[in-house]
Amino acid sequence: MKPLRPNKCRRCGEKLSGNDPEPLRHQVWELPEIKPHVTEYQRHRLCCPHCSETTCADLPAAVPRGQSGPRLIAFAALLMAHFRQSKRRTALFLSALLNQPCCPSLTVKMQTLATAAVRPSYEELVAELPKQDRLGGDESPSKEGKSKAWLWTLVAPKFTVFAMRRTREAKVLDELLTDQFSGVVNCDRAKMYWRLGRLQWCWAHLIRDFQALIDRGNAQAKRLGYDLRRAAKTLFRHWSDYRGGAISWAALQRRLAPVRREVDRLLRRGVASGNRQMQGMCRELYKHRRWLWTFARCHGVEPTNNASERALRHAVIWRKLSFGVQSVGGSRFVETMLSVIETCRQQGRHLLSFLTAAVRAHLSGHISPSLLPGA
Repeated sequence: MKPLRPNKCRRCGEKLSGNDPEPLRHQVWELPEIKPHVTEYQRHRLCCPHCSETTCADLPAAVPRGQSGPRLIAFAALLMAHFRQSKRRTALFLSALLNQPCCPSLTVKMQTLATAAVRPSYEELVAELPKQDRLGGDESPSKEGKSKAWLWTLVAPKFTVFAMRRTREAKVLDELLTDQFSGVVNCDRAKMYWRLGRLQWCWAHLIRDFQALIDRGNAQAKRLGYDLRRAAKTLFRHWSDYRGGAISWAALQRRLAPVRREVDRLLRRGVASGNRQMQGMCRELYKHRRWLWTFARCHGVEPTNNASERALRHAVIWRKLSFGVQSVGGSRFVETMLSVIETCRQQGRHLLSFLTAAVRAHLSGHISPSLLPGA
């Protein structure tokens, strides 16, 4: 704080003294000079006077065997995973702005260390997935080297798990959810989710399907599309009233009953129309119509899959910028770090602090901090 006082009156020149109880405050924010903090450990090697054997002092348990400290490793990992920087640009940022000597190969080493540090926390979240009563599911195409890959996401109320796999088949869900899962999955109409049995199809995706009917130009399909879209908008008005506290759960169910009957009637109309441009979609929706209304039977289930869409958005932008990963190690880094990033956001945790603690625990041989809700 730098107090500034005038010496004389700006009008008559009389000498001034004293303090203003409420001075005008002008604050200037500036970055300090950024320099790395370097601690040098001098390991003495001493010779035994009895047997002439030399012994070198060991590093303390908490000291990294490499030259990168826990916070530097965590920060570099966040530059690559959270701020979508390439390894070359990450090295340039550390060198040019933080005065931290770095090259792309060192960022690869720090990426590997960060993955190993938070992997136990990630595996804990994966093991918790089958115990959830509701999840949101989605997936996005990616690359692993020259091979196709898919980045899966499963969103629970308090944590998120990403998984990079080379297949989009249902066996990925079998692997992650096992046969113990008995909850509800909120998803689009992709068929690999069907085997789970308890689904909530996303009404936001359905509105896009209804809009596609309108855009096809066929008069019959267009009319059905308009009618279905109108019913969907009525559904969302009732849901908005319920979420805003204007109506009770029982009132929501009463309001949705006529909407449900109307949708069923419209789908039957589409099935019986003989119009190939809409018959197939209407037949599928009517056959599995129970998956349209799970949210009206089960507390906590949303009518849309927006949580998964939001969680996947960052990953999709990252993939478009990076064109995927080049190795299996890169896939493990991406799925692990994206899970940590999104879970910390859901739980209101400080991301850099958690990641630094995880890296410090890994380098010290201690148990990594947990990301489980309430831990």
